[in-house]
Amino acid sequence: MATPPVRKILHIDMDAFYASVEQRDDPRLRGKPVAVGSAAARGVVAAASYEARSFGVRSALPSVTALRRCPDLVFVRPRFEVYKAVCKRSR
Repeated sequence: MATPPVRKILHIDMDAFYASVEQRDDPRLRGKPVAVGSAAARGVVAAASYEARSFGVRSALPSVTALRRCPDLVFVRPRFEVYKAVCKRSR
């Protein structure tokens, strides 16, 4: 008789992934609160570094709210092709 497959649940914190890649690629961002997205009046946070998350900055948060919570927040424009390449490399 065959053993039934073991079900596994994996939790991956992707909220900080884009921001982590930006901090990896730009040493000036390391240790700083970083948000990937747009700082425009109607902009949105796509990802937030752990430093930014400590201020309550999260993905899908309006940029004006993020900046109110963390005035030193550094916004970086997304580079989706870079994130895709990093994902493919880590397989």
